[in-house]
Amino acid sequence: MELRNRVLYCSLYAVAVLLCCSDVFAGDIVHQDDVAPKRPGCDNNFVLVKVPVWVNHEEIAEFVGVGARFGLTLESKEKRANQTRVALADPPDCCSTPKNKLTGEVILVHRGKCSFVTKGNVAEAAGASAMLIINNEKELFKMVCEANETDVHVGIPVVMLPQDAGESLKQNMKNSSVSIQMYSPQRPEVDVAEVFLWLMAVGTILCASYWSAWSAREAAIEQDKLLKDGSDEFLSNDNYGSSGFVDINTTSAILFVVIASCFLIMLYKLMSLLFIEILVVVFCIGGVEGLQTCLVALLSCFRCFERFAESYVKVPFVGAVSYLTLAVSPFCITFAVVWAVRRRDSFAWIGQDILGIALIITVLQIIRVPNLKVGTVLLSCAFLYDIFWVFVSKWWFHKSVMIVVARGDGSGEDGIPMLLKIPRMFDPWGGYSIIGFGDIILPGLLVAFSLRYDWLSKKSLKTGYFLWAMIAYGLGLLITYVALNMMDGHGQPALLYIVPFTLGTLITLGKKRGELKHLWTQGEPDRPCPHVQLQQDEQ
Repeated sequence: MELRNRVLYCSLYAVAVLLCCSDVFAGDIVHQDDVAPKRPGCDNNFVLVKVPVWVNHEEIAEFVGVGARFGLTLESKEKRANQTRVALADPPDCCSTPKNKLTGEVILVHRGKCSFVTKGNVAEAAGASAMLIINNEKELFKMVCEANETDVHVGIPVVMLPQDAGESLKQNMKNSSVSIQMYSPQRPEVDVAEVFLWLMAVGTILCASYWSAWSAREAAIEQDKLLKDGSDEFLSNDNYGSSGFVDINTTSAILFVVIASCFLIMLYKLMSLLFIEILVVVFCIGGVEGLQTCLVALLSCFRCFERFAESYVKVPFVGAVSYLTLAVSPFCITFAVVWAVRRRDSFAWIGQDILGIALIITVLQIIRVPNLKVGTVLLSCAFLYDIFWVFVSKWWFHKSVMIVVARGDGSGEDGIPMLLKIPRMFDPWGGYSIIGFGDIILPGLLVAFSLRYDWLSKKSLKTGYFLWAMIAYGLGLLITYVALNMMDGHGQPALLYIVPFTLGTLITLGKKRGELKHLWTQGEPDRPCPHVQLQQDEQ
């Protein structure tokens, strides 16, 4: 009963996990905009700008603004950025010549009614060294040149601050001397977080594949024993109940795209703090189940725990549960609850990754692709799904739906929990490098299938398919991170690169070795019936 319940639960939860984001990103610091095309004098990228603030020579805060399409470009190094005093504009919107004299100060202005370029020209003519514009909303706004403006060559940096940051600056300026720096640091080409995230993803699939293959081999050995003994036990048990695994079929693979898309739209439309809290609860339940399954399987390998793993007690509403499961459950529940309560702490990503990896391994061990045909349908659908919701969705929703959901925009949270994440250690902007569960689970199903086939076929590592599938996945994910850095941190659909590598490798190898038809339809090697083998041995 315990195994059957676990299979039912993990089947349902696997669907929920796969519906969630399948994406890799590091956070954007450079924003492209095709709506506001570039032209001479108005051709800057929209970059994020750090604005540290000093009050009476003591640093008290650091705000983040966005640079304008026009104006002087900012320094990228903090040590090269000048610390400059801030002055309030009079009139506040700086649409006309300021009444106060400026001698190189940074002028702080409100949006007002005139254009941003007009403000920049007025401020430069008045003697300002830079201009900070306070937005009339909490969000940042991309400052562009108007189509009818001719004099767009502004010679000072122009940066916009969100409303709350601007009001805080104004408040501090009432009775104190306020000065600021403005600089836009660049991200490193490669951050060590991406290396560790790559190792985590590859290592997770590696562990899950070996566990899945070992389970399949043990099940095959047990099946052969039952057939040799002429036992009716094998015939009386259906495959679902005896094996404890769930095979995906082509119908469920196709339905995945439809259901996943509906779920993603629901997340996009209903994204809020409450909805994130619900996802946290669901993630914790799945994480507890995954962590419990992995710990029980690991501890069962030791002789001192073997007896507890094979002894069962009946629990109301649950069924038969091993004593070892009962022993580890309190720890798993406590671990998940502590993470949920402290998930906003700087170190909470460790707990999230542990729960996530345990859940992914458990899903990959129980949910299986029976043959290459199903794997091709599943990954092809996921390939199209990923591309559509990262890139094409911008045409209908004006935003990338997948990236908005992954980041948890509008929820007040730091993204949804169905992600593996590592803080960017050498990035001046901080943040996290992340990878969605779907980028590991979906190709992981195919990689695990290849190892099961190799073991049941008794193929070596070199002559089998697993080694090449594993290398293909690693290369696909590596290319994803290369594309991520080339796109200045803009989110990338990882399956766009991973699927052609993994699926293409298996299909090419299978065709070259003359085993493609067997992989496509059966997914298992032909095994002679033990009764036939026994008769041949007797003769």
